Amino acid sequence: MLRPRTDPRLRLEALSALSGCDVRATSGASQLSPQDFVNVVVLREFYRQEGLQQLEYQGLGTMSLQDPDQDQDLYSSPCALTEGPSSSSSSSSSSSGPRPTMRINPEDFFHPEYDYDFTNIKDGAKTFLRGNEPYVRPCGWRRLGLRVTRRYGDDDGWLGTGAAAWPVSYQGRGMDGSLGVILTRAAGGDEPGFLDAAAAALAGGATRGRGVYSAADVATAEAYCKSFRSDVDGKTYKVLLQNRINPDQRRRCQRDGVWLVYVPTGLNDVQTRALVQDAMRPYGLLLQEA
Repeated sequence: MLRPRTDPRLRLEALSALSGCDVRATSGASQLSPQDFVNVVVLREFYRQEGLQQLEYQGLGTMSLQDPDQDQDLYSSPCALTEGPSSSSSSSSSSSGPRPTMRINPEDFFHPEYDYDFTNIKDGAKTFLRGNEPYVRPCGWRRLGLRVTRRYGDDDGWLGTGAAAWPVSYQGRGMDGSLGVILTRAAGGDEPGFLDAAAAALAGGATRGRGVYSAADVATAEAYCKSFRSDVDGKTYKVLLQNRINPDQRRRCQRDGVWLVYVPTGLNDVQTRALVQDAMRPYGLLLQEA
């Protein structure tokens, strides 16, 4: 297996850029799991789409949903990533609001056994399947494995290649209703709330569906990924998450290869988080030099 050698500090910078938090290493237990991490990434985009200003997340507190890079250099580097007291802690604030600190233990957050270097791989006409659906491998990227085996019970079939496996999707920090997709009726079984939302979008000329977006093709997700300039080596990187998506929880969009995890109106924050956790599980952090 082609395992990329990636500086541990660069891994933390990538997590920081993707989550909007200051991610720091600790020798103790990780503050949040990989599942919590993907929750933060996708929920911040969902709540921004809903017009909210802040996200409350257990273990992190309150985080601003205003993108700190919105009016700044897109490639500005994140804050220092050394463990210990910092002016960037969750109690501090800036023009974009608080930037909470997330502490992880790299030993229990990353799973190097599943690192893979796709940088110089070109699949061409080769085809791969996950969950009996086409899997577009992230050629041109380095994948850093996340420690998710046995985190969802004893059965890791969702992560495999057999019939019980979930399909692959890619998630970027900027993936929301701005993708310009209009919801379409899937084949049977759609709940009324979803169809009402689709009808309203069509009638009003809106392009948004209410929920969390991801893409089946890494090239689609790349167009909405987060970039950052590393303090470690001075290079600029793009960063994405590689996930498995529950085939029973996703909805097709009019744009081919874009998935929506629909969030019905009326759910509270706890219910919304539970829905996301049932639908999307991360297993890889992707890096590519910009």
